[in-house]
Amino acid sequence: MKKTAAVIGGGVIGGGWAARFLLNGWDVRVSDPDPEAERKITQVLENARRSLPGLSDALLPPEGQLSFAASLEEAVEGAGWVQESVPERLNIKHAVYARVEAVTGGRTIIGSSTSGFRPSQLVEGAAHPGAIMVCHPFNPVYLLPLVELVPAPQATPAQIDEAREVIESLGMYPLHLKKEIDAHVADRFLEAVWREALWLVKDGIATTAEIDDAIRYGFGIRWAQMGLFETYRVAGGEAGMKHFMAQFGPALKWPWTKLMDVPEFNDELVNLISDQSDAQSGAHSIRALERIRDNNLVAMLRALKAQDQAAGALLNAHEKTIRAGTILNARAADIAEPALPVVTLHRAVPLDWTDYNGHMTESRYLDAFAQSTDRFMEIIGCDAEYIAAGGSYFTAETHIRHLGEVNAGDVICVRTRVLQGGGKKMHLWHEMYLGEELVATGEHFLLHVSLETRKPVDAGPAVDAALRRFADAQAGLPRPEGAGRAIGAPR
Repeated sequence: MKKTAAVIGGGVIGGGWAARFLLNGWDVRVSDPDPEAERKITQVLENARRSLPGLSDALLPPEGQLSFAASLEEAVEGAGWVQESVPERLNIKHAVYARVEAVTGGRTIIGSSTSGFRPSQLVEGAAHPGAIMVCHPFNPVYLLPLVELVPAPQATPAQIDEAREVIESLGMYPLHLKKEIDAHVADRFLEAVWREALWLVKDGIATTAEIDDAIRYGFGIRWAQMGLFETYRVAGGEAGMKHFMAQFGPALKWPWTKLMDVPEFNDELVNLISDQSDAQSGAHSIRALERIRDNNLVAMLRALKAQDQAAGALLNAHEKTIRAGTILNARAADIAEPALPVVTLHRAVPLDWTDYNGHMTESRYLDAFAQSTDRFMEIIGCDAEYIAAGGSYFTAETHIRHLGEVNAGDVICVRTRVLQGGGKKMHLWHEMYLGEELVATGEHFLLHVSLETRKPVDAGPAVDAALRRFADAQAGLPRPEGAGRAIGAPR
């Protein structure tokens, strides 16, 4: 049964939450009195559809249904999760909670996107305080995985576990803070950097562009995969963190920073920063800046994913849960109809697979078909364990035909059949589909090789038997159009 989330407040953060839930298979009902809410959320969702599915090499669940409720009560009725993202005013939040609790009776978790209020402040006067907790995300919510989870003191272990499970099911990381504090953890850190940046601009030391350059060309890249303390541990060399603290700790007493002081926030400072920001980024619209940001985030997150580090490790773990129980997790014995082509790839095209023309590059077609070959090898038992024991298949020849265009965000499916298989040889035929349209074919001839001698040898008995099962079952299928065709031959 499909789950439903109620999103109260459809601004930038609420829209991001709506997209995160929708693209992970939840239905979403939005409550927002703003007549522009539907337009704003639709634009956020367009960006999310373009970027989030490409983070995963497994296909996300079918997208949920988005609707806009006539009232808050209608949005909340029957929801499995309520996410509040209304303005940062306690009286507004308290009024929302009272109306939500009147419908849910404390049975549904109410997550607050608040960046500053403590949970003990949020639950003042609440009938069911344990169900209300801080679930503070980071923009863009549909890409960045961190959620600061701060329960109210009255929350039960079961309620906390439920919140964690929902957040994790969305591919996000719940940072469970055991002690509440104003602005939680991440924003306190950002506020310190922000205050120092304001002074640097006000005193004419650096412009907004120069400060941003200091971050994005330097420590910002390090922080994306190591954070602060691990970065400084490495900076300490072989002696580690103790050496770093001994060497640089005394600098904390030097009069470098104005973190405990705030520049006067007057029109002069506002105009100075605004003018510099316009000069820095004014050539781009906000929508264009969002797309630039999303392109960069997807590329960096996918790089971390390849290394199985930081947020990339989280993406890999979430992907395993998506694959579980699907054809893309099956082995030969699980496939009841070996006479049919086997689905070996089913995924959205990520942003970094596209070129200057906006469609998938030639190299990525090869990449997709290579992944399909690897997946078929895994199906017949030529998996990591088998390869570690000394046997594998090496590609001897490849032919690719490009028959149609594929763009970022498109969902492609590759179906694979065996033209010849057994002994040393494996001849595969891949067909890539966009819906029902055939957009590319890949023909791969492989030889089974001993990794010790680097020479062709017969495959192991279990792998050979599994391969022959598919080859024999598919022998009666018509030969694919284009198989064995030379370059330049007519279609």
